[in-house]
Amino acid sequence: MDSRGKHVVFVYGTLKKGEPNHSRFSKITGGSYKFLADAKTKEKYPLIITTKYNIPFLLESPGNGTHVKGELYEVDDKVLTDLDVLEDHPNFYTRKLYDVLTLDGQNISKVWIYMIEQFKPDLLNEIFYESYSSLGNHGKKFVERYNYSRDIVPMVSENYSYCIEFYN
Repeated sequence: MDSRGKHVVFVYGTLKKGEPNHSRFSKITGGSYKFLADAKTKEKYPLIITTKYNIPFLLESPGNGTHVKGELYEVDDKVLTDLDVLEDHPNFYTRKLYDVLTLDGQNISKVWIYMIEQFKPDLLNEIFYESYSSLGNHGKKFVERYNYSRDIVPMVSENYSYCIEFYN
């Protein structure tokens, strides 16, 4: 964060332009966001699409997977707080600082990325993707949030001691 309360966030899934949750950026009254650049993770990580809802997950498993492509946004405190709610940080996704590269090769240090830290090891057997699109040729269209049930956590996470409510 800089002195103006701004943060840089890397998004790789449904928050990207043209994806189902991108409108979350503009729904915050008094919040601000700005697209900065297309980018990719500096380290390789597994980006998977799984559950019956076809949700993209970035797994905290450095060295596995690909250099995941996404987008960089500058957001204010209000937008970051809303993203934390959407991603259920820190209960489900964990938001941490990572290094990324813009697609033209510029190194950007310490941007926020939401990843799954505790996951079932067999998720590392899923297909890894370099980039996500809900309408991609993988045939796994994202299921909108209002259709979620409470069964995502047991499908993805090793931590069964909590259950996340996925409704708005």
